[in-house]
Amino acid sequence: AGTCEEMIKRAVFARELGAPIVMHDYLTGGFTANTSLAHYCRDNGLLLHIHRAMHAVIDRQKNHGMHFRVLAKAVRMSGGDHVHAGTVVGKLEGEREITLGFVDLLRLDFIEKDRSRGIYFTQDWVSLPGVLPVASGGIHVWHMPALTEIFGDDAVLQFGGGTLGHPWGNAPGAVANR
Repeated sequence: AGTCEEMIKRAVFARELGAPIVMHDYLTGGFTANTSLAHYCRDNGLLLHIHRAMHAVIDRQKNHGMHFRVLAKAVRMSGGDHVHAGTVVGKLEGEREITLGFVDLLRLDFIEKDRSRGIYFTQDWVSLPGVLPVASGGIHVWHMPALTEIFGDDAVLQFGGGTLGHPWGNAPGAVANR
């Protein structure tokens, strides 16, 4: 959507159609727009799925930008029900301990300082709602054991291309992921 007003109109339309969830890119849309949409979604029984397109130009640069741990905190503060958070496996892989660090920043109410996981100070989120991490991007059925071991059962595993790219076709890919 080109404006915040259009973004809300689209969320209203999605709700009228009976959609249970809307998706928003909080980096390209902005934190204020994201917070407005998060309030609308909460008030109207919609889930808000947060995408993070463009994150790599912000959080993967060694000389400038912000680490995803900061962006994860920003999405938790501005609102959303789940956010793409990397996988450790698949095409969005990252360092295991660092990924688990920002997964904990998204989910847990209290996080102890642990520099090995990129948590540089103890943080108490008090009653601020958590955000479910979404593992996506090049994952398929053979990644399932690793993903459930990494994320546990409090995450969203999104199999897109890994399902559609099954060598026997889409339906066998869906069956395999089930």
